[in-house]
Amino acid sequence: MNQLRRFRDAAVAVVLLVLPFFFLSANLKDPSEANLIEQGLLSISAPIQYVAAEAAGAVSGVLEEYVFVVEVGRDNDRLRAENDRLREETRLLRVQAAENERLRDLLQLRARLGGEPLSAEVVTRDISPFFRVMRLRLDRGARDRVRAGMPVVGAQGLVGQVRRTSGRYADVLLTVDQESAVDVIIQRTGARGMLRGTGETNRYLCRMQYLRRDEEVEVGDEVYTSGLGRRFPPAILVGRVVRVERQEFGLYQEVEVAPSVNFSSLEEVLVLTTGSREQQSAQRRGPADGDGAD
Repeated sequence: MNQLRRFRDAAVAVVLLVLPFFFLSANLKDPSEANLIEQGLLSISAPIQYVAAEAAGAVSGVLEEYVFVVEVGRDNDRLRAENDRLREETRLLRVQAAENERLRDLLQLRARLGGEPLSAEVVTRDISPFFRVMRLRLDRGARDRVRAGMPVVGAQGLVGQVRRTSGRYADVLLTVDQESAVDVIIQRTGARGMLRGTGETNRYLCRMQYLRRDEEVEVGDEVYTSGLGRRFPPAILVGRVVRVERQEFGLYQEVEVAPSVNFSSLEEVLVLTTGSREQQSAQRRGPADGDGAD
């Protein structure tokens, strides 16, 4: 029994080893030259080869598609990271370009004003419930010889004046504040009046007072400092006329002016330490005792 079992195993092994060679030989030979046995092997192997080829093709297709998806995913991740990097670089370049433009405008304004203006940065904004800026704080104060009443200007025009100072900081009274008063002139006609802020929390607005009814004023007229007041040098843009109303009676007309400065985006300003008559008088007198305290 053991010998028969060994003989059977050997025979099966021989058949399994030899049979593929017969199939291979039959497939490599020209079908017209194949004998009956080889033709039989071909007829038997054809369906097997077909099924094997289809299965291999399907598996290969799945593998290729998987590899393609993986590669596409990697490329997408790489491109997404590159896109994010380029977007951040573009954002930084835009910020730097805007800052350079503001500084260039401020330098041009400084050269035009003359004197010794002091540059300062806005460090704090007090915001109303309607998201309107009600007060600015600058990074310059009494230790920088900034005094209450000094004009504050930006590249877009007059911001206001210093309300009070502390050691390192100064609070600015904006032109739209109801306590602000600026002697102004309409550039186109030379009409003069007093510009006062309305102090509204939902919009930036000033009113031009003491402007006679017979003075010519139109919407869009530019309003500048007249230089006739005690604080502000002349020819600084303050705003533009947005509404004109003439009553049937009375000496004066109602004129509303929108400030030229965008207080929400203001970053850098100039404090005019010289130029107005009041500042020159104060400098001749010297600093008063206790000036600059909150």
